[in-house]
Amino acid sequence: MFSIRPPLWFIPVLLLPILPLWAQDNTSPAPAGEAAALSAGESDTAFAPASAWIIPIEGDIEPSLVTFVRREARRALNENVQYIIFEIDTFGGRVDSALQITSFIMSIKNAKTVAWVRNSENSMGVSWSAGALIALSCSEIYMAQGTSMGAAAPVSIGVDGKTEGTGEKTVAAVRSQIAALAEKNGYPTGIALAMVDYDVELWEVEVDGAIRILTLQELERLESMSPDQRGAPGGIRRVGIVSPAGKLLSLTAGEAYRYGLARGLADDREELLKSLGAETVLEESAPGAADSIISFLVSGPVQSLLILLGLIMIFLELQSPGFGVPGTAAIVCFVLVFGASFLLDRVDSLEIILFVLGLGLLAVEIFIIPGFGVIGISGIVLIAFSLIFSMQDFIVPRFDWEWDLMGRNAIVVLVGLLAAIVGIAVIALLAPKTRIFDALMLKTKIDQTAREGSGWQENGDVESDYKTLLGKTGRAVTVLHPIGKAEIEGQIFQVEADGAYVENGSSLRVIKVQGNTIIVGSV
Repeated sequence: MFSIRPPLWFIPVLLLPILPLWAQDNTSPAPAGEAAALSAGESDTAFAPASAWIIPIEGDIEPSLVTFVRREARRALNENVQYIIFEIDTFGGRVDSALQITSFIMSIKNAKTVAWVRNSENSMGVSWSAGALIALSCSEIYMAQGTSMGAAAPVSIGVDGKTEGTGEKTVAAVRSQIAALAEKNGYPTGIALAMVDYDVELWEVEVDGAIRILTLQELERLESMSPDQRGAPGGIRRVGIVSPAGKLLSLTAGEAYRYGLARGLADDREELLKSLGAETVLEESAPGAADSIISFLVSGPVQSLLILLGLIMIFLELQSPGFGVPGTAAIVCFVLVFGASFLLDRVDSLEIILFVLGLGLLAVEIFIIPGFGVIGISGIVLIAFSLIFSMQDFIVPRFDWEWDLMGRNAIVVLVGLLAAIVGIAVIALLAPKTRIFDALMLKTKIDQTAREGSGWQENGDVESDYKTLLGKTGRAVTVLHPIGKAEIEGQIFQVEADGAYVENGSSLRVIKVQGNTIIVGSV
């Protein structure tokens, strides 16, 4: 028998493109004391040309984008830029990722954050759904002509692949968050609410000669006040409905500017920088190879495939002597599964502990306890939960969208586990009859002395050699479950029990030889 033992130091090499991403993402922004002059409005900025750092937010909003935005924004803060410009061009994406990005942008204090909905021959010119949420988290919004923003109601993907609205609990959570963003940054709260909630009716109103955007409830409350109560002597005139109840609000660039959502219109970067008073672009960020690798590794199909391969390799390693190729491959698979999620800040000690405990329980079930019962099932459940938790940044769901996300993650893990169980069953049945697994699984080599002592013929036919064992007796030296090892006439062979389970130490007799498979029965 043989076992290939490649050096274990090569495993981290697989993560080399990813490790710089983790290292940079965990850099801290400049200390407040060192960056005090970076606060928006500080007079010290007049002594040096204002600089900007551009971070694109394109395509689907997903976990890897969260890491990218955090990393690049921290780099910008460390360079003492005055403006961090987020170029937004997206139809939306995951609610949890959008909320993480908005929370991070809201935490930036030492630079002014600017959302720019751009329009070019290579862009879609939209900031919808999660993109609108991100835009509202910035201090200022600029839009290119021909772009639009809105339609930010949370949705889920049904079993048929179609989008459908989420529950009221999720809508309420996103509604309160988007209203808080609008209130903090001085945007019309009614516009933000109408982008999320179908029940909001939005009106354009003229109050004392000034155009305002109000929800129907705000309008009716204002109309019920006297001029003194509302602090304005002029009258109120309803100009028209901006967004009727039952529809989500989406605004063009011109409408957003007219209603006070957009600070200005900018068709290109030069026009945007001029409006901001920034003279130089210090750097334009772009997702790199590490970001693409992370995004690829955390995708559902890849995660299922890694789980499948990892569990099968663990099974093969348990069936082989020493530590070899299957064990190394299993380590690589699960390092990629947990490592990619760790770089996205979704893995803590809990997930690792659950995974190790699950593997331990499975090992106990396979090698110590007869049959397959509570211990084995518990091990599978612990492994499943550890993998599910590694794909999300929460343990107990609170909102509908978290339940949806957990359900999707559970499907990904379940597909991997079921495929692995089927694969292991197939291997267990075919491996003893297939020479391709000889290098990976337990096979007995019969040396020259043993052959001579038994009178075996040197014809290279393993089956004819094994047939000389027919009728011979021996004892099990491991549990046969149903495959294991037995001692027959002083030699150790891999055998297969003609039944589901045989205790270690039980007396055996060789009753059949099929190919290179030795089948034994209890005496």
